[in-house]
Amino acid sequence: MVRKRQKVEKPLDADDLIYAEPWYKTVKNLHLWNVSFIDVVLISSPTGMLGLPFLTRMKGFSAKIYVTEAAARLGQLMMEDLVSMHLEIRQFFGPEESSFPQWMKWEDLTLLPSSLKNVALGKDGGELGGWLSLYSAADVKDCMQKVLRLKYAEEICYNSTLIIKAFSSGLEIGSCNWTINGPKGGVGFISSSIFDSAHAMNFDYNALRGNDIIIYSDFSFSDGTEDVESGYDNSIPTTCNRSSLRNYENDCQELAKSLLNVDEGLEERDKLAFICSCVIDSVKAGGSVLIPISRLGIVLLLLEQISTSLDVSTLKVPMYIISSLAEEFLAFSNIIPEWLCKQRQEKLFSGEPLFAHAKLVNEKKLHVFPAVHSPKLLMNWQEPCIVFSPHWSLRLGPAVHLLQRWSGDQNSLLILESGPDVDLALLPFKPMEMKVLECSFLSGIRQLSTQQRTQISTKKQDLACCRMLNRC
Repeated sequence: MVRKRQKVEKPLDADDLIYAEPWYKTVKNLHLWNVSFIDVVLISSPTGMLGLPFLTRMKGFSAKIYVTEAAARLGQLMMEDLVSMHLEIRQFFGPEESSFPQWMKWEDLTLLPSSLKNVALGKDGGELGGWLSLYSAADVKDCMQKVLRLKYAEEICYNSTLIIKAFSSGLEIGSCNWTINGPKGGVGFISSSIFDSAHAMNFDYNALRGNDIIIYSDFSFSDGTEDVESGYDNSIPTTCNRSSLRNYENDCQELAKSLLNVDEGLEERDKLAFICSCVIDSVKAGGSVLIPISRLGIVLLLLEQISTSLDVSTLKVPMYIISSLAEEFLAFSNIIPEWLCKQRQEKLFSGEPLFAHAKLVNEKKLHVFPAVHSPKLLMNWQEPCIVFSPHWSLRLGPAVHLLQRWSGDQNSLLILESGPDVDLALLPFKPMEMKVLECSFLSGIRQLSTQQRTQISTKKQDLACCRMLNRC
């Protein structure tokens, strides 16, 4: 028997990475799209706005773009912040000599280690065309001029035929699901959603009832192994027989009520409490904490929880937010009660601020600065401290400088939201003594286990939300 020799690659190290101005991976073969065929673009979250200028700057694009008012504003701030961070790193590497970077040449790609080659080319080798240079501030401005903003449940008529409406998804401030109704029926699109939010308006289930077709994009599994093995069919009937659709809906009503009664907010609060306990342990040991999480709602909740934990422990540790547009983000979050959950709206009627950050700033417990080299920050700086700053990729922004500073401190803590390859993200900073806490927050509708489906039980199954990773 002839055995094929397999090439044994050495473990990746920082020298294997590409050191150049960053490019950004979009959908496969976006550069080959004929964008003139696109009629409507629906944006379901502030994060979804980040990819929009790649589309709108393409020649021939003329589609209608719909997004909620809150998502449009937050998305614009996120895009402007990304452009600012990119310009900073571009000054370090210098402009590219051509529009086609050296690392994208085939002879250079073939020399990459297999894991990096998979990132660049994809498993089938056809994703190279998805890499694009970042848009400019002018592209962002042009993009926002083409956006049509909606409130929740506001009707927009497209082409005198379709009625389009956005409804809250519960995931993030301004995030939404969509319904499209026409003469021949209705379609509902469910994006990343959670039923019970601690900050954003809760998932609007009733608005999605009565549609002929439901398209969903993101499930979180409460018992993933069981779901796979059971072979359960998660699809919604697509037949045009309306009676069968109504029967299907009636069969699922009790199940839906069960889902809506699940207190996902309690689970999120438990996760935040665990994160806060890790933060307190680190600062008590003399270490600092870096939190480059991008979801605004999670950041606002963490600020409140961590400040409360610090007060209980009587620790006098400063908290910093370092971002070019941090002040705009925080100011906006306190003037949008109609986009928040009922508990937050009740605070407004009782004369309290929607979120605690304004009070923390006034009490000088929280300090907001635009950049790590800000003179006022350098005068105010003290360690240990707790810092919220972008970018979650650990390739851009203030987080890079702070991680370089603290990576060798075994008492310091880095809190990351779970991603596809945390080890690759941390590679430039190894060897690392810093502790890393990888967290997974709710980002999709909970899929029920087989037992839950048959019994329609409201009892939740525990999910591991965080894990401490040892880095060396």
